[in-house]
Amino acid sequence: MKILVLGGAGYIGSHTVYRLIEEGNEVVIFDNLETGHIEAVHPQAVFYKGDLRNRAEIDSVLDKETDIDAVIHFAANSLVGESMVKPLKYYDNNLCGTKVLLESLVAHGVDKVVFSSTAATYGEPQHTPILETDPSNPTNCYGETKKAMERMFYWTNVAHGLRFVSLRYFNACGAHISGSIGEAHNPETHLIPIILQAAQGVRDHISVFGTDYPTPDGTCIRDYIHVTDLAQAHILAVKHLMNGGESDIFNLGNGVGFSVKEVIETAREVTGKEIKVVYEDRRAGDPAVLIASSDKAKEKLGWKPEFDSLPTIIETAWRWHSTHPHGYSE
Repeated sequence: MKILVLGGAGYIGSHTVYRLIEEGNEVVIFDNLETGHIEAVHPQAVFYKGDLRNRAEIDSVLDKETDIDAVIHFAANSLVGESMVKPLKYYDNNLCGTKVLLESLVAHGVDKVVFSSTAATYGEPQHTPILETDPSNPTNCYGETKKAMERMFYWTNVAHGLRFVSLRYFNACGAHISGSIGEAHNPETHLIPIILQAAQGVRDHISVFGTDYPTPDGTCIRDYIHVTDLAQAHILAVKHLMNGGESDIFNLGNGVGFSVKEVIETAREVTGKEIKVVYEDRRAGDPAVLIASSDKAKEKLGWKPEFDSLPTIIETAWRWHSTHPHGYSE
């Protein structure tokens, strides 16, 4: 297959590109490098720098790469906190960029897209594990734009026959098994890399927000899914569409939750480092428990996570962070 990966220099995008190439596929990357890293681009991938909101730039790629089988779309801003103070940035990049993309795909006859969505589309869950049929009521602008992007794909499918798969995933984490690429955000907002930065001494401590949640140890519980398992799910979703499968939405998670305290303790065991913890008040809007049901993805896509134990996830992340304490800047 020949796959166009939008945002292929980002965290999940770069891991998906590596997996695609490992499986013998041809990959074209389109990324504006706002949050992605040129160092994360696989040497065998064709790379174009461009902004999805610029129709001429995406048209130019599709004019040159005339035999694209499918598109995987990671090109979106994704920081919940930032989305609440810069909502128009998120509407501009996430929605306007996707609108321009869809116009170009329809014009070029590309009719299969796998879309990187999020569990943030659900908002406050009514029960756990969360099912794809549960209500979708986002509580932040980021989740709202992702939900709107899903609807754009839906109506483009109705009007133009462009089939799509939307993958709503939970807490992406870990790094490539080789340690050659991994997670590098600025600012870093994800729990596991923040904990590992504390283990390295890059930061003084890890803050735990809230110890009075209705969970066994009082801290929030989340579903952590290894980035390579996410990558594999995107490839299986492409194959689903290539084989004539209908448009659909799937959750991606391990179906098992770990508390913040459990993640910190596992990181101490894996790294052999003492990690200083500072307990602080709850943050507004943090649900106590978020766990996915991924039964649908396992049944319909044949997806089976490989790296589904918390120690394994943290071991791969530590392999990356211990050799790249400041990300790709070294």
